[in-house]
Amino acid sequence: MWDILFMAVTVMALVLIWIMIYDSNRFVVREHVFHDARIRQNVRAVVLADLHNKKYGRDNARLLEAIRAAKPDMILVAGDLLTAKPGAPLSTALQLLEELAKDYPVYYGNGNHEQRLGLYPDTYKDMAKRYAEGLERLGIRPLVNAHVQLADWGITVYGAQIDKRYYRRLHGQVMEESYLERILGKVDKSSFNILLAHNPDYFPRYAGWGADLVLSGHLHGGIVRVPFWGKGVASPHISLFPRYDGGRFDEDGSVMLVSRGLGMHTIPIRLFNPGELLVLDFGSPDSEAGF
Repeated sequence: MWDILFMAVTVMALVLIWIMIYDSNRFVVREHVFHDARIRQNVRAVVLADLHNKKYGRDNARLLEAIRAAKPDMILVAGDLLTAKPGAPLSTALQLLEELAKDYPVYYGNGNHEQRLGLYPDTYKDMAKRYAEGLERLGIRPLVNAHVQLADWGITVYGAQIDKRYYRRLHGQVMEESYLERILGKVDKSSFNILLAHNPDYFPRYAGWGADLVLSGHLHGGIVRVPFWGKGVASPHISLFPRYDGGRFDEDGSVMLVSRGLGMHTIPIRLFNPGELLVLDFGSPDSEAGF
């Protein structure tokens, strides 16, 4: 009896380890379609989030192949392409962006890891400066509480870099109602507004500010997802079963897509939770879905 139980547990553990290794080294492509009367022509975007220096093949060849196969018109970055760790390489993120910037405009919203480099120079030395210089060489200027109007498409892209207190673990922080307008200004209601906001926890505030679409990440899909139920287990804030763990959420006419991310850090595993590359199509209401 005990031999059989031991064998069953061993087999199950080996299966879970195999799935964990498999899921930690692959990604899936998920597509979403948005229609709005303010969008002037069809446009496709690829969303990158939480790469954390992960490589899919040599020089990220598999990831680049998937992005190019999608034939996007632009790249939207929802933060954390690198990992804020003293001495960690910046080259993985910069090499990927260099390849992408050759063919597509890149609109970059910082995550807490990019933000952290600049907040703690005693810890990270000149990493923030070197990364900023690398982005500048590529013609990429992160949207730090700034926006860019894409008039030909009828889209405005905003990048929100919220204060570090909103990333504190264990102690949830209340975001005052006027905070986003103070850092971003009033939303441009004449265009379709995309907000790159790395931390999804404040979706009600993002919606109240006026974002039509929020693109977030940060939670890595909950690291481990429960089969069949589909919920993510943990968040970086050390909370269980976070509400905004991954996928689509709706509130007051706004939509938030929370990317499950592409990489890992601290807890370097994924289980029932492969990396995720988002492909988004935008068009007017009479556009064909998927274009």
